[in-house]
Amino acid sequence: MLFGVVGVFISSLIITSGSWWLFPRLKFHGLTARDYLVLGTIFSATDTVCTLQVLHQDETPLLYSLVFGEGVVNDATTVVLFNAIQKIDVTKLNSKAGLRLIVDFLYLFSTSTALGVTAGLLTAYALKTLYFGRQVTFMCFTRSKIVLWEISGYSQTVSVKFGIHWNLIFQFAYRHASIREIALMVLMAYLSYMLAELFELSGILTVFFCGIVMSHYAWHNVTDSSRITTRYLFAMMSFVAETFIFLYVGMDALDIEKWRISKLSFGTSVAIYATIILLMSLGRAAFVFPLSALSNYMNRRADRTYKITFRHQVIIWWAGLMRGAVSIALAFKQYTFSGVTMDPTDAVMITNTIIVVLFSTVVFGFLTKPLISYLLPNSAPNNLSREESKILKEDMNLPLLSFEESATTNILRAKDSLSMLIERPVYTIHYYWRRFDDAYMRPIFGGPISSSSSR
Repeated sequence: MLFGVVGVFISSLIITSGSWWLFPRLKFHGLTARDYLVLGTIFSATDTVCTLQVLHQDETPLLYSLVFGEGVVNDATTVVLFNAIQKIDVTKLNSKAGLRLIVDFLYLFSTSTALGVTAGLLTAYALKTLYFGRQVTFMCFTRSKIVLWEISGYSQTVSVKFGIHWNLIFQFAYRHASIREIALMVLMAYLSYMLAELFELSGILTVFFCGIVMSHYAWHNVTDSSRITTRYLFAMMSFVAETFIFLYVGMDALDIEKWRISKLSFGTSVAIYATIILLMSLGRAAFVFPLSALSNYMNRRADRTYKITFRHQVIIWWAGLMRGAVSIALAFKQYTFSGVTMDPTDAVMITNTIIVVLFSTVVFGFLTKPLISYLLPNSAPNNLSREESKILKEDMNLPLLSFEESATTNILRAKDSLSMLIERPVYTIHYYWRRFDDAYMRPIFGGPISSSSSR
């Protein structure tokens, strides 16, 4: 959240300020105040896919989670910030306008998140309540009587000698249960997106949090066949969508008309490309290293064996230098009308975005594996210590609040919790969320109740 939300604001501020100051000195004019603000947002949207292909979750779980988590939160935040910029009055850029921007951002972020969480919880509750794949009942007619079989469970292997015809009937019924589960998850996710667009919220943020909640709860309420199918179905849809974006980028890079409309010289164009990449690097460094130090401070404790080291910080900084589909989509939404532009300034911004995306993807992506191999030659898993895991297992069995114990015991437990929150805020919040989740959320919406939070 620090990298994906706070970091986007810091990066956008540096890119916007730097481009506003440097572009006129490079003899590039014509951008409005809103264009500069949008420019900072466009080039703050990262694409960490290349780095994630090189990192291994088993070897560097903390680093992998940070890079992956920042990537998905960053995309949602940049889209929300982009929509908030469209609503402010750029003719009066003062402290009031800045406050209005922050308020609009918080409104869009909170309401879109709430809508996505609500849709995900409704889906999980529906799947848990309706028992789509849990019971399959059918009848087998014999010569003397009717035999009724009821098979319960998610997708357990059934080895009963019915004969081929009744076996086919069972498979047919079970297949329809999986179809209903998959259809419900897909349609509810799409419904959350459509509702967000209808209420002028952020559709990408809504469907993102809807997916998180579905993965946490609804995933455990469906059959094994539905789990496998949905995993590959959504992965395929994501891959195809991103492939179309990059095909569009490649085709648009060969669109000679946009390059003709742009009236800048070759030297000026190269200077603008280099300036944007430099500002991207500076903007990223301005928040990765300070926020990493802040995160290490907030998670401090004597027995902590995992932290964001300087080598990890360099990899996180490098991973965010690549730009991808979100930058392209936002640039086309701002500077074109249905993919077409006849304005020379807008054409320059489109070509700038295309060049930066292609350059960062090819060059930075090519150097990612050698850099990680150099910085992390012998990666080892970062696990919790045995004593810490034992304490967590014991504490997770304690109730949040016990009415059977005395008030003094509950007050002492609350004091210990408050001191732990002050000393280790992130660890404490996660610890109590896991206990609340196991005690109240999972019994209602589904999912296995863990006995510890060591994973």
